[in-house]
Amino acid sequence: MHDVDLRPLARSDFALLGRWLRTPHVHRWWHHETTPEALEEDFGPSLAGTDPAQLRVALAAGRPFGFVQHYRFDDNPAYEAEVSTFLDVPHDAFSIDYFIGEPSMLRQGWGDAMIAAALAEIWRGEPNAEVIVPIADANIASRRLLERVGFRQAAIGLLEPDNPIDGREHVIYRIGPKLQSGAAAGAAVRAKWPT
Repeated sequence: MHDVDLRPLARSDFALLGRWLRTPHVHRWWHHETTPEALEEDFGPSLAGTDPAQLRVALAAGRPFGFVQHYRFDDNPAYEAEVSTFLDVPHDAFSIDYFIGEPSMLRQGWGDAMIAAALAEIWRGEPNAEVIVPIADANIASRRLLERVGFRQAAIGLLEPDNPIDGREHVIYRIGPKLQSGAAAGAAVRAKWPT
């Protein structure tokens, strides 16, 4: 696996972050505005310490190539309530959001390494924490990435999509030091989506 370093996002990264968010492969799933004002509104509270989400830039040999953030479900009660409709969310569980911003780094294993680095960071601080990640059912590349890193399908459910063009169908993945692989992790039953 590639070596990836994570460093905190800074406001000086906003121009780079905005460029990444405008690239078609990122914008498809991260439906964010990219004006300086919108970036400040979305990411500034974490940099100011008023939102506890941890924002990271992923580096390959010092070169920025991606973004990952992690946060506790406890700090996002509305999101926790939405996901808890389909899956028991432990009180200390985390979630992550991520993308590779540089198109030249796609499909080379950098996403796997970035997610592994984010998990290692979470588990250094919270060794027993589960990480639960809902992914739009149509986002096959992101789903396969999580599966390669060791996440297992735990549930399916109808959640609000990040991009309005997507349906509400999501696959919910989980991983954690205490979870066993396979059936104990809770493989999702591929059934008709609830209506």
